[in-house]
Amino acid sequence: MNDSIIKEVRNIRDQHAASMGYDLDRIYADLQARQEKHAAEGWVVVPPPSNPPPEPELALQRTRFARR
Repeated sequence: MNDSIIKEVRNIRDQHAASMGYDLDRIYADLQARQEKHAAEGWVVVPPPSNPPPEPELALQRTRFARR
């Protein structure tokens, strides 16, 4: 997709990752710290769902269209 908003979000995400040296542990720690900071400032942090939807059965999807 060439959507300008998606392009901007991807550029910001890449800049953030570059500032952390593309180290996933540092990126995760920074995002957690930012989330805690925002929560302390009164922002509402929405928790993940307690019962996420089940993963699709990928093996079944692969065999569904397999040649017989």
